[in-house]
Amino acid sequence: MFTGLIESLGMMDSLESNRFILTVLKPSTTSILSTLSIGDSIAVDGVCLTAENLTEDGFIATVSSETLQRTNLSQKVKTTNYVNLESSLCVGSKLGGHFVTGHVDGIGSLVSCTPTNKAWELTFAAPYSRVQEWSDFIQPYLITKGSIAVNGISLTIAECDLSGTWFTIAVIPHTYTHTNLCYLKPGDLVNIEGDILGKYVEKFISKTLISTKSNINSDISSDFLVKQGYL
Repeated sequence: MFTGLIESLGMMDSLESNRFILTVLKPSTTSILSTLSIGDSIAVDGVCLTAENLTEDGFIATVSSETLQRTNLSQKVKTTNYVNLESSLCVGSKLGGHFVTGHVDGIGSLVSCTPTNKAWELTFAAPYSRVQEWSDFIQPYLITKGSIAVNGISLTIAECDLSGTWFTIAVIPHTYTHTNLCYLKPGDLVNIEGDILGKYVEKFISKTLISTKSNINSDISSDFLVKQGYL
């Protein structure tokens, strides 16, 4: 598990079709690699990966086909874009962001990045080819002032439309300059993970509603309620 506070930036290179070598960029190389061991989990642009082998300035990880299909990692290898890196939490670690699992729900696309007085406003929406995926896995968890992870960064939704087709975040200078958000251009793809607490609440409520509906007496219909004066 992670908390969405990025420790360093890195770059990805392909070793095989689904095996990658990641280089941790200085000056924070020491802090993130000093405690990294083989078998540890590490978030790469919000995707939970396992460090299978360590190198002098990074690590090697394997990415499943399903993860490659649902995230932006395959595009990262084709470009020189940076990835955000975060070590997994330990008992006693500060939870400075929110609960981030590293299980990406889908891909979003940067629509615009607008500088404001002392921050940046970034708006994201579904890429054309990912509209259905967005509707199924991301849209239900978009609420104003709710938490969301974008490329593994814990952020707060400043605004979103009622149908959940886009959302805007306000980013402070530290977050903007210390993550790969400052390198994004309109059209670039990002990994999005909804709040895990919201997912559990949705699951519990939906099961409760289904159970309640199945137990309602079939004799109670809209016509019955009208005749009895309830409607």
